[in-house]
Parts: sequence; structure tokens; C-alpha cells
Amino acid sequence: MFVVAAQTLAITAPVFAMLFLGVALRRLHWIDQSFIDTASSLVFRGTMPTLMFLGVVKADLDAAMKPELFVYFFLATVVCFFLAWGWAVWRVPFADRGVYTQGAFRGNNGIVGLALATSLYGDYGLSLGSLLAALVILCYNALSAVVLALHSPGAKTGVRAIVRSIAGNPLIIGVLAAIPFAYWRIDLPAWLMTSAEYFAQMTLPLALICIGGTLSLSALRRSSEMAISSSLMKMLWLPLLATLGAWLWGFRDADLAILFLYFASPTAAASFVMARAVGANHELAASIIVITTLAAVVSINLGLLLLQWGGWI
Repeated sequence: MFVVAAQTLAITAPVFAMLFLGVALRRLHWIDQSFIDTASSLVFRGTMPTLMFLGVVKADLDAAMKPELFVYFFLATVVCFFLAWGWAVWRVPFADRGVYTQGAFRGNNGIVGLALATSLYGDYGLSLGSLLAALVILCYNALSAVVLALHSPGAKTGVRAIVRSIAGNPLIIGVLAAIPFAYWRIDLPAWLMTSAEYFAQMTLPLALICIGGTLSLSALRRSSEMAISSSLMKMLWLPLLATLGAWLWGFRDADLAILFLYFASPTAAASFVMARAVGANHELAASIIVITTLAAVVSINLGLLLLQWGGWI
């Protein structure tokens, strides 16, 4: 478990480094609110859709095709979403329900989950993890677009408006655009792929610097109760329920471990980008990301230890 703890810390430490860099740059006045607005828009509309496009295009669709596992993962994700949303409707102010829900169910699978799955299970973890990431990216963004559209300030909540918000979401467009290339194995020019990778590599640093630049002690205090509640749901209650469901479904060994890693990943930086794009409470989104990323070092390792102790992985 010390090895896994070191792997988890090695993945989450750079995330914190970029967050604190954003805090420092804002304090030094090297970046300002105008930069954060522009950079967040660039990430949401350009670099992150490109990153998701490349992730799907590069996925090995034949290496780890497990329809039953994908069906369970999709169903569990939807159930977790509605549980989080139901709790938010009961306990959270209307304007913050979308951000709370997104923070509670949307995991950082493309970075933390995939990296840990690859570290623990090599090529199998990479292949299965990539396919799961491709599936969940589409699911996460569709569900997030719905809940943010319903609860963002001044949002239009008609069916047509919600469908338009989903269809026009750049992150969803990036995934859907990649599917034909991955399915039919259409090769893109090497120079184009390299340029796209350069562009996509800006995603995480820019998003995390913007989150850090947004963080403040007063914002953390204002959102502390809701942020902690959403973080507990993301890092404890929903992973516990989803992993127990996977065990009851019959998954064991590497499949169960990878499912757990994906359910237990901290909240994705994309939740901040989407919240800011629709004018929602991005300070709450930033607080949830920080808390869950810190908690992941403990909760992921404890979960893996319990699964090993039970002889299930």
C-alpha cells in the first residue's frame, strides 16, 4: 500500500503545485480576473475539447472490450448523479445545486483514475481505463450540462434550451467528433496530431492556474459547508455504494479495482471550467476540487487496502 500511496501522491502533488502557482500568480498580480476569464474560456472552448478528442482517438477499442463492465459503469454513474442531485435539491440552495451535484459525481478519470489504473495494471489498465474514460467523458458532460442549465442564474430551463446546451457543449462535441476516427481507425496527419497535442497540453496547467487564481480564504469560508458535503459524497458515499454494487454485480480483481479507482477519483478540473462558463458558483467548484484532490491521497489508498483485505482484488 505504501507503493500505491506514493503513486497517488505523485499524481496529485503536481495538481496542488499548479493550484498554488495560480494563488501565487494572483497575489503577485501577474494574472488578474481578465486573464482568468479569457483562459477559462480558452480551456472550455478549445484546449479541453481537443484533449478529449485525442483521448478517444488514441483509445484501443479492441484491447479491452467488456460490454457488461461498460454497462455497469454507465448505470452506476447515472445513479450516482441522481443521488447527488436529489440530495442537492433537498439540502442545497437552488443556485448552487448544479455545482454541488457536478462536484459530487464528476471524477478526474482522465488524469488520476487512468494514471493509477495504468500504474497498477499496466497495458490492461491503460486499455480498459481509456475506454472507460471515453464513455464517462460523454456521460459526465451531458449530465453536467443538464444540471448546470437547470440551476445556473438566469438559465433557460425548457427542453429545447437544455438540448441546445448539451448539443452545443464543446466538450461533448470533442468526444463525438472523435468517435468516427477511433471506430474506423482513420489516421490523421502526424503534424496535425502533434500540433493538437501541443494545444491540448495547455489544458490542465491553465485550468488549475485559473482555479488557484480564483481561490481565496473568504471564498473557502463561504462555501466550506457545501464544499465539504459535496466532497464527502464524491470521495466516500458514492464510491462506497458504486463499488459495492460492482462487487454484487460480480466484478473482481483488476476489473473491480479499476472501477473503484474511477468512482473514487477526485472531482475533475473540468467542473470548474463548466461552472465558470455558465456563470455558476465557480468558487464553490474550486473549493470542491481542492478538498477532493487532497482527500484522494487517503481515501483511494484506504479503499484499495480494504478491497485487498477482503480478497476481492
